[in-house]
Amino acid sequence: MSDEEIQTLNRPAAARTAPEPLHPTAAEPAVAPTPTWLGPVLLVGIVLAALNLRPAITSLGALFEETRTGLGMSGTVAGLITSVPALCFAVFGVTAPRLSRRFGPAAVVCAGMVAVASGLLIRPFADSAAGFLAASALSLAGIALTNVLLPVIVKRYFPDRVGTMTGLYSMALAAGTSLAAAATVPMTEALGGSWRAGLMVWAVLAVLAVLPWLAIALTARREKRALRAAAESATTPEPRPDAGPGVLRSRTAWALGCYFGLQATSAYVTMGWLPQIFRDAGVSAASSGVLLAVTMALGVPLAFVIPRVAGRMKNQGPIAVTLCVFGLAGYLGLYLAPAAGAWAWALLLGVSNCAFPLVITMIGLRAKSPAGVVKLSAFAQSTGYLISIPGPLLIGTLYQHSGGWDLPLALMACLTVPQLVLGILAGRDRTIEDECGVRD
Repeated sequence: MSDEEIQTLNRPAAARTAPEPLHPTAAEPAVAPTPTWLGPVLLVGIVLAALNLRPAITSLGALFEETRTGLGMSGTVAGLITSVPALCFAVFGVTAPRLSRRFGPAAVVCAGMVAVASGLLIRPFADSAAGFLAASALSLAGIALTNVLLPVIVKRYFPDRVGTMTGLYSMALAAGTSLAAAATVPMTEALGGSWRAGLMVWAVLAVLAVLPWLAIALTARREKRALRAAAESATTPEPRPDAGPGVLRSRTAWALGCYFGLQATSAYVTMGWLPQIFRDAGVSAASSGVLLAVTMALGVPLAFVIPRVAGRMKNQGPIAVTLCVFGLAGYLGLYLAPAAGAWAWALLLGVSNCAFPLVITMIGLRAKSPAGVVKLSAFAQSTGYLISIPGPLLIGTLYQHSGGWDLPLALMACLTVPQLVLGILAGRDRTIEDECGVRD
């Protein structure tokens, strides 16, 4: 981030181009300027929060067999745990708008990071599957809230750099995902081979993320108190928080939600089944793992580039179409020659999976105000994660009953078509406020 961008963030509230947490009015008395340290701390906080949005899931995936054996999980309970992340993201994400209006987005993100850290600290000490599941759900609830509100933080504090900042935290999210998947097993071995120690390591990263958000949340709270006091001294009633527009009547909101669901389905299928597809085609287990790592790692640089490009475009539909074409080519390649072109298919699917940073960028661009972004983000992500829940289970069922990957891969290839159409609809240059008839 350049010095100019940080200086823009550190200007007093009245000089910024985006609505601040307290919705100032024309008659509002002057309040203390934003602290100069807030810009760098926000950057660090956003990156650390994003790094913690997936290790709770991918670290468990790396040690799932050891964890299942250690806790004596049945097959049914193990299957439930694999479905819990998407369910928690959908259920707890819905609560984010109300919590944000009451406490402010910075405070809720801070609480989310505390929940993530607490769950990761508790679950290695669980002596039953139920306790482990409860601790995991606590972490996932914090992730769900942060998932929804990071686009809001970006929209509020970086209104002219939505693409750049979305790219930054999308890149950090992809890096955290890949790092946890790749490093958990080696770190577990270095710590004596205990799966409990291997899972505990990621609590350290979560605790670090709490620290900057404590400072950010306290600063936002002081600003709120200062504005309230200024409003009272001017005998001006304190403005009510903007609840934002309704989203159920917005076609763009529905397009974003369904697009989110289909891209999440593809991502979960890739993470869960791609190594098995390669192994069944004759690729070694070690090479299959490397191919998955390549697929996931490709998202790190592209997650930074794609949002920056998308943020400069009025219509993001062409990017959505391009990503879907890559995905279609990847699935067709796996269908026709899975082993012969394994590296090519892994790379194609890695590019296709970058639909996630694209849809997060579009969420920030399809609403005019932070209040609109929080409602749109909650709606699109909750709807999308609900849509994605049956995908990996359905693919597994088709694989089991058909005895091969032809039918599952044909289904995934077919799903890229509606995803492409929805991406075109979601990428159009319009906002939910315009569609819902909300005036500025």
